[in-house]
Amino acid sequence: MDPKAEAQAEAEKTFNQFMLWTKRVTMYSVIFLGVVVVGCNSGVETGKGKTGSQYNGEQYSPTNLNVKDNK
Repeated sequence: MDPKAEAQAEAEKTFNQFMLWTKRVTMYSVIFLGVVVVGCNSGVETGKGKTGSQYNGEQYSPTNLNVKDNK
């Protein structure tokens, strides 16, 4: 085999191994992140003592706009 053909064969073998490992790492990362999200209750908190964003409709009420004009 000439050096060019050997180099081409080695490059193809290396590329195939790279793609294999890239797919494995991506798959395991997605599985791990999925487990973390489900384990953290998908960011939803319920029940007594819940924290986080709790919507307050009064805060965004249109009556709170143009406060200077209402005085």
